[in-house]
Amino acid sequence: MTARDVVVIGGGLAGITAAITLREAGAGVTLLEARPWLGGATSSFSRGDLKIDTGQHVFLRCCTSYRELLARLGVTGSATLQDRFDVTVLAPGGGRARLRRSALPAPLHLGRALGGYGFLSLPERLRVGRAALALRTLDPARPGLDGQRLGDWLGSRGQTERARRRLWDLFIVSSLNIDGDEASVPLAATVLKTALLGDNDAADIGVPAVPLGELHGQAAAALLGRLGADVRLGTKATAVEPDPAGGFRVQVNSGADGDDGPDPDGAGAPAAGARAPDSREIGADGVVLAVPAGPAARLASAAGVAGADRWNDLSSSPIVNVHVVYDRRVTGLPFAAAVDSPVQWVFDKTRTSGLKTGQYLAISLSAADGYVDVPAARLRDQFLPALEELFPAARDARVTDFFVTRERRATFRQAPGCGALRPGAATSLPGLVLAGAWTDTGWPDTMEGAVRSGRTAAQELIQPMAGLAEPAGTAGPARAAAGSPS
Repeated sequence: MTARDVVVIGGGLAGITAAITLREAGAGVTLLEARPWLGGATSSFSRGDLKIDTGQHVFLRCCTSYRELLARLGVTGSATLQDRFDVTVLAPGGGRARLRRSALPAPLHLGRALGGYGFLSLPERLRVGRAALALRTLDPARPGLDGQRLGDWLGSRGQTERARRRLWDLFIVSSLNIDGDEASVPLAATVLKTALLGDNDAADIGVPAVPLGELHGQAAAALLGRLGADVRLGTKATAVEPDPAGGFRVQVNSGADGDDGPDPDGAGAPAAGARAPDSREIGADGVVLAVPAGPAARLASAAGVAGADRWNDLSSSPIVNVHVVYDRRVTGLPFAAAVDSPVQWVFDKTRTSGLKTGQYLAISLSAADGYVDVPAARLRDQFLPALEELFPAARDARVTDFFVTRERRATFRQAPGCGALRPGAATSLPGLVLAGAWTDTGWPDTMEGAVRSGRTAAQELIQPMAGLAEPAGTAGPARAAAGSPS
């Protein structure tokens, strides 16, 4: 073993980013992923002839680190980004509004959209503008702010229950995966200030144009293979132990099944990659724990990291996705938000899934504590009529397929006090670092936060290893990728 060997545990966006960054800096990288695919929660599975994303993921123009990752993977053209922020908001019974930015500088770029937002009264719209200006000057790092509920902060600034539900929740619930009133004020401020109140184009919305498994997992496996990283799928790290001689010993269990993935209700499973080599122990000079808070706490505590048990206090929030396939098109919208409806956001997945005839809509339900254990049949009884209220053409269409996917631990719970629980990349054990959107990235638990965390974790290891001679892609401690998805 040389001073160039790093084991990255976890093949989601954080682990992928860390592995790429380390390998490009000359470190030998072994990436361990318990599931048979890369991409973590941003993955896909097959259902008949269709490719189904386990959940809907979007990004914004201001997600610069995530967009840089797409460019590094060579898949920028596999996602579409709006020329201008534009969201249609629907309500049962035919209500409709449009939130579209202008070319004016921020914050004036949303003035016309807010002024014409018919789901709020004129006095409510004026008070929204005043609250937005107050939010624009708010410092998320201000002492004491981490303990405040967003509902209390907005309520004290004239935001009525209706304004919070019909406007603020459109962006907070989906971005923080928590009931709007219960959200962390600093994280909500980060989202709103950066996206809606920052540069006038910051909130332009991007969506994948191909299945997530292709956009992230397959592209990452191909790049890591070219870089010479050793990617071991179906391999779970069971322990990380400091080596008395220096560095670490990572205990692994090949052929493992991931235990933190999405739960498709009888919808099949992601296609398996090649099985990893049967190896019981891997030596390394550095380790990146790029796994959720719970598994990270277990591994780090056993390794002797001080305070790791506290990470479990972050807890988690679920996301449920309701998938409906119709025999004909029922809407021309690529996506829409909804108010006064159980539907929160709905996306047209027809093209990305490969559906040839009809239309496939996916409803994304964030903060889904009330839905995560509801049987699919009951969700069908609730959400098919809800879709018909938003899209009247659905009343004449036949449902050819209906299923549900559940991400029980989709994000950490982004509630008041969470900021104090989020650790940085470095730990009390030199050489053992953390990555993941749950760590203290300054961002919510999003794809952008995950990518930022992976890059930060890698830099924590790269700096002490300055002077590495081996360029990425050459022979040496890093081995060829194993089991890259096809």
